Amino acid sequence: MFRDRHDAATRLAERLKSYRGANPLILAIPRGAVLMAKLIASKLEGEFDVVLVRKLRAPHQPELALGSVDESGWTFVADYAPMYGANQSYIESEKLAQLQTLRRRRSQYTPVRATIDPAGRVVIVVDDGLATGATMIAALHGLRARGPAELICAVPVSPPETLKKIETMADQVICLEAPGYFQSVGQFYEHFPQVQDEEVIEALKG
Repeated sequence: MFRDRHDAATRLAERLKSYRGANPLILAIPRGAVLMAKLIASKLEGEFDVVLVRKLRAPHQPELALGSVDESGWTFVADYAPMYGANQSYIESEKLAQLQTLRRRRSQYTPVRATIDPAGRVVIVVDDGLATGATMIAALHGLRARGPAELICAVPVSPPETLKKIETMADQVICLEAPGYFQSVGQFYEHFPQVQDEEVIEALKG
């Protein structure tokens, strides 16, 4: 469906063009969405930053998200977590491990400035796609608590059932494709390389 993240971001920016001139704040969920959000911010004449959240990994299945945590420590745990052996003790341990990663990434990504305040702003949260939606849920929850004027989720692709969960968290959800058959975000991109920390740091410099 998409050649690469640049193609996906260009299409999202077109769908979001009504926000040009409203000085929107475009927030990326690192790392995959960072260059996407920067491109969208440029096209919409807005500001660009990152919102840091981490998924809570399933025991012995680190690619499976059982929930997520944001920088404040707020935690979302999916109702299916116990099916994968994640008891309360495991969740607490995993939460602490991911909070350490969040602190490390914040010090790497924006070491000399504060995060941009979303209060009173049109805030558009961008990811390169949703699977379980866990990290997006944590991001939207944390941002809602900070008083944006409007909170928007913008993604190229997501399963329909995930969109239903996200719709309760945002004022508007922009999703370009919602295919019924969904295995992973990467299957919908011809070119989907890993984004490195160095690319994120460089993007956030200016």
